[in-house]
Amino acid sequence: MIILMNKGLVALASGTFVLGMSEFVMMGILPDVSQALSVSIPEAGRLISMYAVGVCVGAFSLLFLRKLPPKRILLILSCVMLLGAVLAMSSVNYWMLLVARFIEGLPHGAYFGSASIVSVKLAEEGRKASAVAIMCAGMALANIVGNPLASLLSGSFSWRVPFVVLSCICLLELLMIWRWVPQVEALPDTGMKGQFRFLRNLDPWLILLTTMFINSGIFAWYSYISPLLQNAAGFSAKVVPYLMVIAGTGMLVGTLSGGRFADRFRPGRTTLAVSLVTIVLLAAVYFTAQIPSASLLLMFLLCAALFAVSAPEQLMILEHAGGGEMLGGCCIQVAFNLGNAIGAFLGGLPIDAGLSYNHTGLVGVPLAALGSVAIFLFIRKYEKA
Repeated sequence: MIILMNKGLVALASGTFVLGMSEFVMMGILPDVSQALSVSIPEAGRLISMYAVGVCVGAFSLLFLRKLPPKRILLILSCVMLLGAVLAMSSVNYWMLLVARFIEGLPHGAYFGSASIVSVKLAEEGRKASAVAIMCAGMALANIVGNPLASLLSGSFSWRVPFVVLSCICLLELLMIWRWVPQVEALPDTGMKGQFRFLRNLDPWLILLTTMFINSGIFAWYSYISPLLQNAAGFSAKVVPYLMVIAGTGMLVGTLSGGRFADRFRPGRTTLAVSLVTIVLLAAVYFTAQIPSASLLLMFLLCAALFAVSAPEQLMILEHAGGGEMLGGCCIQVAFNLGNAIGAFLGGLPIDAGLSYNHTGLVGVPLAALGSVAIFLFIRKYEKA
């Protein structure tokens, strides 16, 4: 409980709350944006993809900020978050909103890379994974509170209102980081080439592959959760936004549980256990998705699994990216978003072929299995103790 009372970790979690709301808000308001800006749904969908592009591009910004103290980096990234939200709420056309979405994505990976390092420095001995989990928990909270609220505000007033709210939250988050996050020493500067040196080794690649494949497996299913709940489980479209709170609750439970288990049983072993459970759960989607209660239970458990590996993966990459810890933390977020894109694409193939939404679970099974193989190889070679 003491770790939950750390104001610095709460401030860091406020940043991941902003990022979680920024990343997923568009999914809930896409029809409203499409209608207001007179673009098709597929065109509006590119606003989601553009955020992911910003994540990948912005991850490497830490190469140029690496000499600054971590707190100053976090403040700079928070200002970029605010800029993106303000541009989004004031966009006069589709193209301006597209640019705003790109800017919103820029600080995502860099923030996680910097905040992970600060979280570890703020943690008590033996509680590093739990501290990282608290930092990551803001993203789960965004899916419980922020994004359902955004969908409600967009439907009741305008698609711009969620971005007005997000801008206000950005200001509060900026103040919290300025007031509550202590100054910590910058990491030793290994130079531009030194930032990439850790990638010569096998261990970080196994961690990144694990992240990509586990996330792609789950997102093969999660990308189509709304039509699955409607077409397979029989829920009405009106109740789906409220059901997504169950998904967000699963994410929060998974985040905090993953951190605690990683502290007790080691990050690699925790990730392997979660990945094996994920395989079983994804297979269960195919057989039970048409049962309403089973669909909701699987949604909770799979979303918990999705976020249960967040803290262990962040901690593992920090421990195996000597000289390039911040870049390593960013790379985890790039792998996460790449996995999302791969999973969404592959999960859509059986649907395009005319098969039922249940098949998205089957698509995810081999992907999660590949993640299990990668983390198993990592454990055998690098986590024997």
